[in-house]
Amino acid sequence: MTAAANLTFCANHPDRETSLRCNRCGKYICAKCVVRTPTGYRCRECVSQQQQIFETALWHDYVIAAVVSAILSGIAGALVTLLGWFVFFLSPVAGGIIAEVVRFGVRKRRGKWLPWAAVGGAVLGGLPLCALPLIALIFSGLSGSGEGSFGALFGLLWPLVYIVLCASTLYYRLRGIRIQ
Repeated sequence: MTAAANLTFCANHPDRETSLRCNRCGKYICAKCVVRTPTGYRCRECVSQQQQIFETALWHDYVIAAVVSAILSGIAGALVTLLGWFVFFLSPVAGGIIAEVVRFGVRKRRGKWLPWAAVGGAVLGGLPLCALPLIALIFSGLSGSGEGSFGALFGLLWPLVYIVLCASTLYYRLRGIRIQ
C-alpha cells in the first residue's frame, strides 16, 4: 500500500488534505471547517444541529423576559440608587436576582435572543430613574444657577451605574453556554 492511498481529504474542500475528524459524525474536516467545542472538534453541520436542540424558547418567552425584567429593574433601581455608592455592590445582586426570576418565568427555556430581551427590559425599567435628575438638570440650566446643575448631573450617576451593572449581570447570567 502506498502513502498516497492513506491520504484523507476534507469533506467540504476536496483539495485539502486533513487528518481531523468530527467527533460526532466522523466526517473529515479541514482547519477552516472545524468548530472547537468543549468536547472536541466538530463540523459546522453537527454544531448547527446541536444549537437547534438548545433553542427552546417560545415567542411569548421574550415578552415575559422583557416585562418581568423591566418591572423588577424599576423596583430594584429605585431602592438601590437611594443608597448612594452601595449601588456598585447591590446592582449586580439585583441583576442576578432578576435573571433567576426571568429564568423561572420562562420555565428555564433557552433562546439566542432571550438575554437581550431581558436586558432591554431592564434598561427600559431603569430609565425612569434617570428622569428626575435630568429634569432637575434642565430646570437648573434654565434658571441660570450653575450650582444646581452639578448636583443634578452627579445625581444622574447612580441610576446610570445601576443600569450598566444590573444589565450586564443579567445578560451574563442568562447567556448560558455558547458554542462558538
